[in-house]
This record gives sequence, C-alpha cells and structure tokens, in this order.
Amino acid sequence: MIRPAAPSDSKFVVPLIIQAMGELAGKFANSSDPKIIEQLFEHFFKQKHNQYSYENTLVFIENDQVLGSINAYDGGKLLELRKIFLNHLTKNDNLLNFYPEPETEAGEFYLDTISVHPKAQGKGIGKALIKAGIEWGKSMGHNRIGLLVEVENQKALKLYQNKGFSIQNQKLFIGGLYYHMVYTIQ
Repeated sequence: MIRPAAPSDSKFVVPLIIQAMGELAGKFANSSDPKIIEQLFEHFFKQKHNQYSYENTLVFIENDQVLGSINAYDGGKLLELRKIFLNHLTKNDNLLNFYPEPETEAGEFYLDTISVHPKAQGKGIGKALIKAGIEWGKSMGHNRIGLLVEVENQKALKLYQNKGFSIQNQKLFIGGLYYHMVYTIQ
C-alpha cells in the first residue's frame, strides 16, 4: 500500500532519503557524520514547507513497515522549498555561500528521492513508487515528470527508461554529473 507520509514516519523514511541522496546528503549537512546528517533530514522531514517534508513524501507500506519512499514536488517551487533548508544550514551548520544548482524547473513535477529499503529491493516497490509519483504529478495537473540520475548509475537509468523516462540533457549538480530525465504524460 502506498500512502502519504506522516511526521511519525521519520525514523523509517529519513534513512531512505539519505540512501537515495548518497554523498549529496553529507554535502547538504556539511558533515560526514551519519548522526548529524540524519538529524538534519529528520528535522526537515517533520517540518512543513520544505523539499524534504513529509508533505512531499509518499511511503510504501507492507505489514505495517515502511519499505520505500518517494519525495516529490512542483519543480517551480524548488527555490521556495529549498530556501528554509539553506537558511537553516547557514545559521546552524556554518554552511556559507552554499547555493546548489536547481535540479528541476517550472512546469515539471520533480521526483527528488526514490528509495527502497535494501532488504526489500527487487520486489517491484521502486516501480510502484515511480508509478505513484507519476500519478501524483498528474493529479496536480502536471504533464512532465522529471528526475535526475547519476550518469554512472546504469541500473537506475535502465529502470527509469523502462518506466518511460527519456534523457533530456546532462546537468552538473553539486559537483556530480547527472542525466535529467523526463516522463511526458499523454
């Protein structure tokens, strides 16, 4: 079952967000300490009006366990959603002059993080979350669904291509090279 996330899901969803982000999570937290990274994303997951909020997250539940999550939002609202996050980093984590490139754009519903618990991978949960993300964007009136995938991540690239996403271009994002992929709703 897929349902909207709640603040109480934080202890299950935050590790999934961090897993999906990989090294980027540490760059955002300005730390390599897993505890600091987790505290930062837990704080924002429980809050409203930011890109990593529970408001922008769906969870996949099986036997009362969160096994996967997808975080998504209107790409035109990225800078607004990111502002509170970046202000917090400047004030609390001494991360000065950190202005990541926009990874999405107006006119696109952006799938920010998609993640499945390692013990539940290979069971179709990721595919179900991608489908739910597409439907979520469609229900909000979007006809373009976007995401980034690391150029080296051929497994994810193939998955997204099999789900109907196509490469639009390459983007540099916080020092990494990514494919910007788009699914167009007919």
